[in-house]
This record gives sequence, C-alpha cells and structure tokens, in this order.
Amino acid sequence: MTRLALFGAGGKMGMRLTRNLLSSDFDVTYVEVSDAGRQRAKDAYGVECVGPDEAVKNAEVVVLAVPDTAIGAVARDIVPKLNPGTMVVCLDAAAPFADHLPERADITYFVTHPCHPPIFNDESTPEGRKDHFGGIAAQQGVVNALMQGPEEHYALGEKVAKTIYAPVARSHRVTVEQMAYLEPGLSETVCASLLVVMREAMDEVIKTGVSYDCARDFLLGHMNILGAVIFDEVPGQFSDACNKAIEFGKPVLMRDDWKRVFDFEEIKASIIRIT
Repeated sequence: MTRLALFGAGGKMGMRLTRNLLSSDFDVTYVEVSDAGRQRAKDAYGVECVGPDEAVKNAEVVVLAVPDTAIGAVARDIVPKLNPGTMVVCLDAAAPFADHLPERADITYFVTHPCHPPIFNDESTPEGRKDHFGGIAAQQGVVNALMQGPEEHYALGEKVAKTIYAPVARSHRVTVEQMAYLEPGLSETVCASLLVVMREAMDEVIKTGVSYDCARDFLLGHMNILGAVIFDEVPGQFSDACNKAIEFGKPVLMRDDWKRVFDFEEIKASIIRIT
C-alpha cells in the first residue's frame, strides 16, 4: 500500500481530495497547519491531521493541496526532508512552471489538474448533473505531466490523479509547459474573460427591460446549440445571418492581436502574476 501525505487537508481543495482518498487504497496521512483546518477535516471526515515533519518521514507520495502562492514556501520546507524517490504532486502548473519548486534530482515532480466535467455529457443522475466542479459524481478528464523523475513513476502519478479527481473518464499526458498554455492561457485568460464579457452583455440586455430569466434562458440556450456546433458535438452549420453577425462582431469585440496571450512570454508573465 502506497503511503501518501496530503498537505492542506483542511483547505478548500484538500477537503475535496480527502473525500476521495478516504475510499482509496492509499495509506493516507493528512496534514493541516491551521487549527481551523484541522477542525474542519475532523468534523467533516473524522480524520486527525498531523504536522508536516511527521507526515514526510515515510511518505512515498506527497500531494500539495495548498494555494499557488504558498507552494514555494511549503516545498522549500519539506523537499529537503523527503526520502530519495519520493513523488511530490502539484495540482496546478503555475508554481512548477515558475520554478518555485526546489532543485533535487533524486525525487519526482508530478503535476496534475482536472479538466472539470464538460458542458456536453451524458450524466444520468441528478448528482452527476449538479457536479459542475467534478470529483464527486460527474465524469471528467485530467491532464498530467511528469516534470522530472523516472518514466515508471508516471503510472503512479496518474493513479493518484485518477483517485483524487474520481470519477475520471479520460487521462491526458502533457508537458508542464503545455499545461500552462491550458491554464491560465486557454481556461482563464481566454475562456473566463469571454464568459465574463458574455455575462456583462446579458446584463446590458436586461437594462433594456428584458427580464433576467428571459435573457438568461435565451443566452444559455444559444450557448448550448452554438457551442455544440462550434466544438464538434453535433454536425451543423450556422445561418447566413449568424455568420454575418460573427463576421461583424468578432473584430468589434476582439483585438486583432488577441492571440498574443499565447505567446510564451505572456504565459510566463501571467503565471508570475498568479504566483
């Protein structure tokens, strides 16, 4: 049985992971430094948290469920204390990409991140349909990167990922750099920004006297069918009127050079801002 130490067990992400680890075949030690976090973990799952030094003594895998801004400090404290061959798992590419992990050649660094349940799915239960974040009842994909370490460690890292993010439908292998293009580049800089603009656009329509429910139903319904066609969920094509609206609307909404957000230096700058 693989010995796993979960750091940040009483935090927002740590609580999600604890829920799945409790039913896994990992031998888990839970780590939480704050009194409030320790109490949350105990009240919710009945687990007793220990201190960092005790947890890393015999750990084979260390999962860092801590904020991006804290990973560097936490890693600098614990990595020198790890046994050779230990795997350190980060849940986001930001800190690894920004070189916040200390150098140590005889341990493994593995990065994993959830895709989250897709808009288009075939969830058959109310719990699955309501699990927008993932890790509870809805199938989702995961992306994984073996940043350093022996190739045979990839299978162990992927097992950790499939356990903490279960249920998992697909597992994708990428590099740390590619993961940075996915997030923050694709998911946050582009997708989140455009969705905020769409919400602001809906609010503008509401100002004309259209009710909130009407505007929301209309926008989300069109997002459904337009997204299904654009992202190859169903075959189809837009009307001439829609295509003309896109031809006019895109240059009004988007700068000609908007794709520069995927320039390597811009991705790097974005991650530096985050961490």
